[in-house]
Amino acid sequence: MSFTDRLSRISRLASKYFVVWVVLASGAALANPAPFVPVLDYVTPLLGLIMLGMGLTLQPADFERLVARPVDVGVGAVTQWLVMPLAAYALYLVLDLPDAVGLGLVLVGAAPGGTASNVMTYLGRGDVALSVAITTLTTLAAPIVMPAWTLFILGESVDVTFMQMFTSIVQIVIIPVVLGFAIRYALDRKAPRAAEVGVDVFPVISVAAIVAIVAGVVGANVENIRTAGALVVLAVVAHNGIGLGAGFGVGRAAGMSEDRVRTCAFEVGLQNSGLAVALATSLFSPAAALIPALFSVWHNVTGPALASYFTWRDDTAASADAATAD
Repeated sequence: MSFTDRLSRISRLASKYFVVWVVLASGAALANPAPFVPVLDYVTPLLGLIMLGMGLTLQPADFERLVARPVDVGVGAVTQWLVMPLAAYALYLVLDLPDAVGLGLVLVGAAPGGTASNVMTYLGRGDVALSVAITTLTTLAAPIVMPAWTLFILGESVDVTFMQMFTSIVQIVIIPVVLGFAIRYALDRKAPRAAEVGVDVFPVISVAAIVAIVAGVVGANVENIRTAGALVVLAVVAHNGIGLGAGFGVGRAAGMSEDRVRTCAFEVGLQNSGLAVALATSLFSPAAALIPALFSVWHNVTGPALASYFTWRDDTAASADAATAD
């Protein structure tokens, strides 16, 4: 087995059992938070590293899709931009969450799509090209969309300006993504083998970074989890469910094909919660990072579950068709 093949295998294993690593690390942080809390000092560079990896996965064709299929891309992006922030605000009010925890919920709602949506779209036999296009658009728009929604919903209760959030998101997201894209573009032309290695290595780095971030946030919020645990979990589960359901329903209503309907569901329901964690810890408080951290865990449970359901349904239908034909 070649070195590249080994890297690919490790990458697949890391991604496949991602939720296992997150749950184990979170449990360890609950039992003994002290070793994990210092990770919060490095959330911003860790997320920048993750976004650099996302940039490495992008190619010029991904940006061409933004122009080639504007309607479906627009439907998916606008649904995410409207449904998730408004659902977050509604849950914040209905569940009467503490202000800091509610802030984290709104940050998740206003966040762009993450790489998890692309992976789940692939596993669920959706339209991967459309998924990447929607994620790219929402990521590029994040410096405007996230602060706009956060400040519009929470207003004077947030002691941070639009420009502060805009600058943070540009530093954490846009610059690393553009840098990653530029590196991939150069490597594809000068050293394609190195490009393949980079694409294999960064998923492992991303998994490790996200696991570390989630464990750090859980460790810093042990008391919050114990006192507001049930409501926090309910908020995360409901928010994610609303996003998945709304994305699927809007895709159907818009007349998308089945694979694109699935894509819309994943794009709306699976957020870049790592970005919300980074903003919460750098601009607000560890308590604000609690829901984004738990969302990272939960959407990596529901995403694979829904993808598995879609593939099971396809296989069942194919078997029934084959039986009928015989």
